[in-house]
Amino acid sequence: MPAPLMQIETDAVVPAQADVVVIGGGIVGTCAAYYLAKRGVSVVLLEKGRIGAEQSSRNWGWCRQQNRDARELPISTRSLDLWDDLSAEIGMDPGFRRCGLLYLSNDEAEIAGWARWRDFAKGEGVVTHMLSATEASERGHASGRKWAGGVFSPTDGTADPSRAAPVIALGIEKLGGRVVQNCAARGLELEAGAVSGVVTERGVIRTRTVVMAGGAWASSFVRQMGLRFPQASVRSSILSVAPCAELPDAVHTKYISITRRGDGGHTLAVSGAARVDVTPQQVRFWGKFLPMFFKRRKSLAPGGVQGWQSGHETLSRWALDRETPMERMRILDPRPDRSQIDLTLGRAREIFPALRDTPVAASWAGYIDSTPDGVPAIGETRIPGLVLAAGFSGHGFGIGPGAGHLIADLVTGTDPMVDPKPYHPARLDESVWGKVADF
Repeated sequence: MPAPLMQIETDAVVPAQADVVVIGGGIVGTCAAYYLAKRGVSVVLLEKGRIGAEQSSRNWGWCRQQNRDARELPISTRSLDLWDDLSAEIGMDPGFRRCGLLYLSNDEAEIAGWARWRDFAKGEGVVTHMLSATEASERGHASGRKWAGGVFSPTDGTADPSRAAPVIALGIEKLGGRVVQNCAARGLELEAGAVSGVVTERGVIRTRTVVMAGGAWASSFVRQMGLRFPQASVRSSILSVAPCAELPDAVHTKYISITRRGDGGHTLAVSGAARVDVTPQQVRFWGKFLPMFFKRRKSLAPGGVQGWQSGHETLSRWALDRETPMERMRILDPRPDRSQIDLTLGRAREIFPALRDTPVAASWAGYIDSTPDGVPAIGETRIPGLVLAAGFSGHGFGIGPGAGHLIADLVTGTDPMVDPKPYHPARLDESVWGKVADF
């Protein structure tokens, strides 16, 4: 896989029982298991491939409050505080830094929208600074351009996508939890309609509580239990370049966004640009996603058949005593869109001259799973004991710690750190017209 990833060795033995089983070793699943283990809960984290190998290592690494939808802002703020603590708690660095995030623009309407968000965020205790043309041009001096204005959010930051989930997984083990890689969860066993166990490719784990944090695989998995979770994925393509000291840590423009990586290099991406690969789920939930696709129509483009072939959005049913789609596709590693990579690199080199002689290190793609309204689904399903945590819509990395903490709150019956109601999956039974997240 071309996306850089810290690989870790974990337990190979599947225990016979656990208080909670978390399915999915991305940032949300690892954080959920970590905060459960911190409370003394007997927890097992199952990952069909490698910890963090799918979208959790393929994103920008931004951990932001700036421009968050109002429904996500509380969990974003709490996540930043949790990110602050992880390094000291675990004894290893997940690469988090409050470097601040810089937004630059020559579009007066875009700047006005940021100003409206700033006014809203003041009431939520969030510090964000609108920049004059002079201030924006000074902060964006690496571009050699004049900018009409911008925003700087000093308390926001970035973490290292190649390290974060693996480091947190090691933290789970340090607290006495179990992490098992290369072991797919095939399905659930029920007693009197409630969860009683998880069937894995290596045996059954007896448990009364399961957290499904399987990212792009979540909808096809819960479908096996007769649950309907509207979810669709888009394929995003980005690249990284070798270290270049002249570039800022993290800057966004409508043309290009750049982020300094843990190795000193930079990730380059065009915000929102993605391909919609046709899959059985795309067809099934097309009506549900019309508001989302309409709102994002300028940045989304038709894709190909990679998604259909990968099997993560299948509508088929599978037997629990045979190989499943998760075992046939241990890690979703789609081919990047070459035209998008070329466009991204061209824009980056045009706007930031220092990149013109900086070599490309790697390029990759990943599937970003979304809900119809662009807000995560976190909460218990109609099957007692099954908690869903998926559909993070490209925001999961930054809010992973807060989501994991909230999941641990819900599972243990603790007062939730934020109001869980905006995230409950039941809301997706209704129309989302007029409710799609702006960012």
